[in-house]
Amino acid sequence: MSEAVMNDTTRIALVTGANKGIGYEIAAGLGALGHRVGVGARDADRREAAVRKLREAGIDAFGVPLDVTGDRSVAEAAELVERQAGRLDVLVNNAGISGPPTGQGWEQDPTALDLDVVRAVVETNVIGVIRVTNAMLPLLRRSASPRIVNLSSTVGSLTLQADPGTDVGPVMAAYAPTKTFLNAVTVHYARQFAGTGILVNAACPGLVATDFTGFHSSRTAAQGAAAAIRLATLPDGGPTGSFSDDAGVIPW
Repeated sequence: MSEAVMNDTTRIALVTGANKGIGYEIAAGLGALGHRVGVGARDADRREAAVRKLREAGIDAFGVPLDVTGDRSVAEAAELVERQAGRLDVLVNNAGISGPPTGQGWEQDPTALDLDVVRAVVETNVIGVIRVTNAMLPLLRRSASPRIVNLSSTVGSLTLQADPGTDVGPVMAAYAPTKTFLNAVTVHYARQFAGTGILVNAACPGLVATDFTGFHSSRTAAQGAAAAIRLATLPDGGPTGSFSDDAGVIPW
């Protein structure tokens, strides 16, 4: 690692699924705050288009080919970040999928689920986060103030889902449990890193107008990115193991 890299005080961030939607806006927001941002994405054309757009906005961005479901892809992404920056200060695990509905709208009836769909959603939304986080840990440990943010959702809140008086939207029996699983994983990482300075938190972006939701919302992707950006830029001694959105702490 070069001395120039070691002495560079610019914070380095990697955002998965950053070629569009909330992920792109998280990358743009961190870039606007002075971070050098790695745009993690599977699709080469969309990835490079996002990098160009960010650079045109004055942001120091670089592309990171990254499929969170592939061991080799993730290992190669970690090697690329090391070559590009020598360390990692912020990891935002944003990449995720919902899986197809079993009927009308977004509903995923638990009695009609295709188990291959369940496996695919877990592989991306949970195992992918663990895979990427563990691969990036050696680089995060080189940071003076490492931050990990996992993009979750209120649909993963057992408290809200079990409350008949709370409107939590349609039953999404493949997608929602992966966010509950992810919240649990977030807590265990926070416990493992207690006292190390590595802060690990989960953020809910809310219902945002992106292709993920079919643009069924008035909330913009930039608004949805705000909670993740806040957690990615926490000061030392900030919360860890938390689950929150713009309004504050979300019940588990």
